[in-house]
Amino acid sequence: MKISDLFIHYTLFAALAVPLAARAEVPVVKPVKKAKEKNIQPWSGYAVHDTQRPAPPKVKVTACTTTPAPSDADIIFDGKDCSAFTKEWTVKDGILIATKTGTNSTKKDYGSCQVHLEWRVPADREVDGQKGGNSGVFLMGKYEIQIMESHSNETYPDGQAAALYGQYPPLVNASLPHGQWQSYDITFIAPVYDANKLVTPATVTVMHNGIMVHNAQPYKGPTTHKRVANYPAKHPEKAPLTLQWHSDPIEYRNIWIRDIGEYSTSPEAK
Repeated sequence: MKISDLFIHYTLFAALAVPLAARAEVPVVKPVKKAKEKNIQPWSGYAVHDTQRPAPPKVKVTACTTTPAPSDADIIFDGKDCSAFTKEWTVKDGILIATKTGTNSTKKDYGSCQVHLEWRVPADREVDGQKGGNSGVFLMGKYEIQIMESHSNETYPDGQAAALYGQYPPLVNASLPHGQWQSYDITFIAPVYDANKLVTPATVTVMHNGIMVHNAQPYKGPTTHKRVANYPAKHPEKAPLTLQWHSDPIEYRNIWIRDIGEYSTSPEAK
């Protein structure tokens, strides 16, 4: 074989060998499907119970708002007994204490209503995140406003005091220190359905210790845990008010409810 022929064979071999070697050295990478983030709230862009969600700013409050029940209110607890409830929680020194008998509901059902209640986490209670100072008030047994020690205790923002649990943190944190009485003044408008179809969602206005923390805020559906809320196909017109038992002895006093009626009209207007 001539030297020139040998050179040509070598050149062809090198041209073929290099790409083959290169292909052998570079691994084949299969495309990886990115896992979809679960439980993202369409209205906020955050996941349910997202710890990266900004906490609301704190405002200084000096005391809770103690409002005596008006004459047209149903007295749920006035320091005497549990007769308005389905379960017997402990009553001591005019205070209602959540006990192991479980979540407690009113015997009467309510729809749109005005609610006043006062609550506190016992001063000697150790609180850490969602443990130790956890409860909630449920409108119609379905729509929770969180009860939680949130003056110094930190947790996910849509689970702190006065949050619409799993949906919206309060606009501001109006919590008082551990062991002090706190108040909620709530105006709740029940959802409207027509033929098992949602017409208007439930809305709520909440005053925490006299500070507005929700203003006619629509609920995205009944309260859920660790998943995005939505409205069911069927919904009752009225249901009980419920106080949650969450293994913590939260204390209550001065609880009353008023039904929200309609404006009066003349017979000619009907």
